[in-house]
Amino acid sequence: MFSLFIAIHAIAATGVVLLGPIQIIRRTKDRKHRFIGRSWVILMYFVCTSGMFIYSLTGSFTLFHALAIWTFISTTLGVIAIRRGNVRRHIGMMVGSYLGALIAGIFAAAVP
Repeated sequence: MFSLFIAIHAIAATGVVLLGPIQIIRRTKDRKHRFIGRSWVILMYFVCTSGMFIYSLTGSFTLFHALAIWTFISTTLGVIAIRRGNVRRHIGMMVGSYLGALIAGIFAAAVP
């Protein structure tokens, strides 16, 4: 079961990392942006949720688990922001979630 969570986490994280720059660079307010964005949010939720079940570093709750909770919240706040028409907050939350996920992934890979 443990390896299943790692596989889900890795596959979803790969999708988040690949779709993030596409979403940031391309134009907004069209159907493709919404489709890619919704896909990215679902993948990010998979990353955060599956990450909560991975305890390979210490066997207990770590900084990565706290970051997963924060990322889940900030991604959700980004979705709420765009639904309320607050584009600036939406961009800030989504780009921040993406950069946070990148930094956490790099840190997790670099620190044994």
